[in-house]
Amino acid sequence: MQTRNKIIDDISALMNNAVGVAQGAKDEAETAMKSWMDRWLADRNFVTREEFDAVRMMAQKAREENAVLAARLDALESAAKPKAKPRAKAKPAAAKK
Repeated sequence: MQTRNKIIDDISALMNNAVGVAQGAKDEAETAMKSWMDRWLADRNFVTREEFDAVRMMAQKAREENAVLAARLDALESAAKPKAKPRAKAKPAAAKK
């Protein structure tokens, strides 16, 4: 009695190879799609998340510095303004004779 059938073994080996080929094709398709998307995004000058976050942090810091400088400028301007003194009215010019 034969426990192994050669035809079944051949079909099994063929199916295993087909699964391997299909997995390789899937990996290759994913790699090709990823590289195509990377090129497409690079052509449109999109920024990466890291670049966006860095610029956002720089802008936040600049806004904070502007607020500090504006407060300092207001304080300096208010200190530089002379106190309002009542002005003496100009005397009318004497009439010429």
